[in-house]
Amino acid sequence: MLMLPEHVGIIPDGNRRLARRLMKRPWKGHEWGIEKIKSVLEWCSDLGVKTVTFYLLSLENLEKRPKRELDFLFNMASNEIRTILTDKGHVVNKNKVRLNFFGRLDMLPKELQKDMTEAVKKTSHYRNYNLNLAIAYGGRQEIMDATRRIAKDAKKGLINPDRINEETVRGYLWVRDSPDPDMIIRTGGEKRLSNFMPFQSVYSELVFIDKMWPELTKEDFARAIKEFGKRQRRFGK
Repeated sequence: MLMLPEHVGIIPDGNRRLARRLMKRPWKGHEWGIEKIKSVLEWCSDLGVKTVTFYLLSLENLEKRPKRELDFLFNMASNEIRTILTDKGHVVNKNKVRLNFFGRLDMLPKELQKDMTEAVKKTSHYRNYNLNLAIAYGGRQEIMDATRRIAKDAKKGLINPDRINEETVRGYLWVRDSPDPDMIIRTGGEKRLSNFMPFQSVYSELVFIDKMWPELTKEDFARAIKEFGKRQRRFGK
């Protein structure tokens, strides 16, 4: 029987490059990209993958992308979230997908933060699948923030420094309620993780796909899942 990953992390790279290749504006690629995310949620349901985490926007993207493009992304995200809040036929509601957002969310527009909070509340009782969305996220920054908070609690006497272990650190990370990703898929031809979940990904199986994110097909995704099933996971043994 094929071994399935319980948790798949995805770096959906290539939206802007595909748009440029097709002589479209960069944000057109983002429109295609969000539609592909919804398709992948359907594929996960079909294949039995319970948790998926998307790396949507890095802290570096937040600092370096043009304001016009960021505004478009934020408006698109708010529109999609509001659809989730109102449309029972949306894939999130239809498949009972619980939403979670993580990153430095306080750096996002206030209205978007409000929409995200409402979506998390609305989907909190869903139990079939989990969708984590990393926005304004950086893995090193996540670890640094956790370290600072651990140090503060240790200074207050809430933590014994001699008893700090892996589980202690995990409890202070932004990503706390999901298992570590069994595999991470990156599209777009780049072969690196780009600051995506460094603490959680130490034993993740990596699959790199040359196609741009909007070009990904169900066959490509199923092939990646099948590739995972063929690998022997030793976890350092």
